[in-house]
Amino acid sequence: MNWIILMVAGLSEVVWATALKMSNGFKNPFADVVCIGGMVLSFWFLSIAMKTIPMGTAYAVWTGIGAVGSVVVGIAAFGESTSALRIASAVLIVAGIVGLKLASES
Repeated sequence: MNWIILMVAGLSEVVWATALKMSNGFKNPFADVVCIGGMVLSFWFLSIAMKTIPMGTAYAVWTGIGAVGSVVVGIAAFGESTSALRIASAVLIVAGIVGLKLASES
């Protein structure tokens, strides 16, 4: 269950990062509220997940989900680059997340 909570924490990180981009330097009140709310939820879910998942693993997975999710949103919603190096780098982050999850189960 805490792995699901950790995934929700990572997805909440993607939400706040996207809202931060849309806030235009905290000049868009709706995006500002979504950003701050996403931050609170993200940290709250992360703290719950850390009760049973090792800190280093939980933090790395959380940031990895946020990083790769933000890359995907950037490409899909903001027309950011889809260069081979960028995609390969995101795949390497996913491989690291999978590796950390597998290592924490042994």
